[in-house]
Amino acid sequence: MTPEDIKLVKAVLSTPKKIVITPHKNPDGDAIGSVLALWHYLKNSGHNAHVIVPNDFPRFLKWMPGVEQIINFEKNSELAREIIGETDLIFTLDFNDLSRIGGLQSVFEESEATFVMIDHHQQPFSYAKIMYSDPAMSSTSEMIYNFINFLGHKDHITAEMAECLYAGILTDTGSFKYNSTTSTTHRVIAELIDKGANNSLIHNKIYDTNSADRLHLLGRALNNLEILKEYATAYITLSSEDLEEFNFKKGDTEGFVNYALTLEGIRFAAIFIENSEEGMVKISLRSHGSFSVNNFARVHFNGGGHTNAAGGRSDLPLKKTVTKFRDLLEQYK
Repeated sequence: MTPEDIKLVKAVLSTPKKIVITPHKNPDGDAIGSVLALWHYLKNSGHNAHVIVPNDFPRFLKWMPGVEQIINFEKNSELAREIIGETDLIFTLDFNDLSRIGGLQSVFEESEATFVMIDHHQQPFSYAKIMYSDPAMSSTSEMIYNFINFLGHKDHITAEMAECLYAGILTDTGSFKYNSTTSTTHRVIAELIDKGANNSLIHNKIYDTNSADRLHLLGRALNNLEILKEYATAYITLSSEDLEEFNFKKGDTEGFVNYALTLEGIRFAAIFIENSEEGMVKISLRSHGSFSVNNFARVHFNGGGHTNAAGGRSDLPLKKTVTKFRDLLEQYK
């Protein structure tokens, strides 16, 4: 953040405010961890803060302190609209384009509140009065740690906040293995542990609570794996029938695409997941090296993200989406 932005935020937060904090649709660990940590900080600072999520999120994230206070817009839109209509300040976390929040977009576009964006994705839109945007950061959760530090309140980080921030950084760095994990990230993690984050327990709650159905679904995903050695590419498909057979729950396919990227010689990996209810195919993309899946997703699949991790969608049927993907590879060979 610039010194001017820090000064402005301090001034805005100098008196009690009505505040809404929102992550992107289908929030992941970083999204939920960052919004809850900020919620704790603002609540403890005397503000009337609410977390409103566009829709539901995975069960393995529902242990975080404060999660019971989250308002789901899809399930309780009337209450959410009432709160947003009265709010002074809206923090948007872990996204930089209002199109990423589903049905909340139109509500936010009508709001007269001041917007603050905190996000680490590329090519941000300029809807916020105050922007803390840094694509080099490991996660939005690390940025929330910095944000609190910028305000001179690092000593205000509680054990509950530390747990949320640790979970967000852990998940968005692939357990600290992605290139965005810096020595500074590790120093932040060390401080969060010192402040009360139980690293072993958090890892267990996120990664070691699989259902038998999820493991069977992973088996189906790996069985559907296709390898295109000539393009150093591998991809996975999951049909709506596959999901139904194994009683799919939100979050069950989290991380599946990474298995394709573990193959020797593979530099580009994708997973295509059919969503029959929304009439679309959800796409997750991963890469090694300099190949930008962010650009690939933006150009071809109405998405975006980071250089080595991005997402998108296709309105074509599953088989036609895969055919389009395969045909595109020749351009990038």
